[in-house]
Amino acid sequence: MQDVLAVVTVVVVGLMVGVEFAVAVFVNPILDRLPNDGGVEARSDGARVLGRVMPFWYIGSVVLGAVWSTLTWGDAGASLVAAGTALLVVSVVMSILLLVPINSRVATWSQEGVPADWKQQVGRWDRFHYVRVGVIVLAFTLFAVALV
Repeated sequence: MQDVLAVVTVVVVGLMVGVEFAVAVFVNPILDRLPNDGGVEARSDGARVLGRVMPFWYIGSVVLGAVWSTLTWGDAGASLVAAGTALLVVSVVMSILLLVPINSRVATWSQEGVPADWKQQVGRWDRFHYVRVGVIVLAFTLFAVALV
């Protein structure tokens, strides 16, 4: 049972890392290069869609990590799982305090109605997102090493 939980946790967190990495490194830079601020509506739609899905994915990942950590407490690798879970908690706190407020504003934008400082706002979100991606990549790495 613990092995199944470990694999499920690594897969769920790994997929989340992949999505967030793709947004940071590929999707948003591509949207930012669209002519005539064409990426505004795409970012807004992405903020709405991912804003509904990602909270469940992040919290679910924390729960999986916490259960895995609890079940393996005292075993080899348990400290790696606990540290990875703690990093996921950090990513959730970062999300709530730093990224969600910006994301909530972006979700309301349209091509006709964006604030004058919209580029600064998405730039700030992107910088926070890069840090969050680093945190969850490290959490995923700790989980993967603990699995071995």
